[in-house]
Amino acid sequence: MRPSCQCEERHDGDCAVFGYGDANADFHLIGDHPRTHGGTETNVPFTGGEVGEKLQPVLNDVGLLGDVYSNEPTIANLFMSYLHMSRLPDGRPPTPKEYDDLERFFDAELRAIAAHVLLPVGETATEHVFWEFTAQADKYGFDGGTPDMAALHAEEIKGRGFLVVPIRDPREWDSDDGDELRERLTGILSSDYQQSVDLGRFMPGADPYVVR
Repeated sequence: MRPSCQCEERHDGDCAVFGYGDANADFHLIGDHPRTHGGTETNVPFTGGEVGEKLQPVLNDVGLLGDVYSNEPTIANLFMSYLHMSRLPDGRPPTPKEYDDLERFFDAELRAIAAHVLLPVGETATEHVFWEFTAQADKYGFDGGTPDMAALHAEEIKGRGFLVVPIRDPREWDSDDGDELRERLTGILSSDYQQSVDLGRFMPGADPYVVR
């Protein structure tokens, strides 16, 4: 069942921008909401605006997108979605209650994709990922402090079953932020980034039992 929502414009009776990409992807790009990170006109996350124009070429360079820039990009090993998928009227951001109302849909989607690397874009998405999927939210200022997204940008953070690589909102990028993200993703893709745990020691016999 799709969540109900209200928006000022409906496209084919729908007011949400749903996830897009490879359902078996190892990389999950997570944005805030469509009016912030694109897709209100295209129905595809991270398209139709400045954020996609800056972010898509980086993803193309490392092999996760098949187009330098497109409103319907060809995707390999990447899934893109939003913490809050609904278009909201007047360009306003979601309220805390509206985030809460749709959180279960996002979390179910994230667990269904089961990517190994989470790429939260911007402070709101990064805060949610840090609280829900790492044990380090307080360490990085998400406990009421002031998180430094410029310092967190393109860093590797070990999460609970995930590798987290925060991405500073592309609208705030400095001249070298794109290069830093490109270098980080290239390094991860060339490494053994898949996170798994061998539970064989808890099982009878000597065979390994590896799970995500």
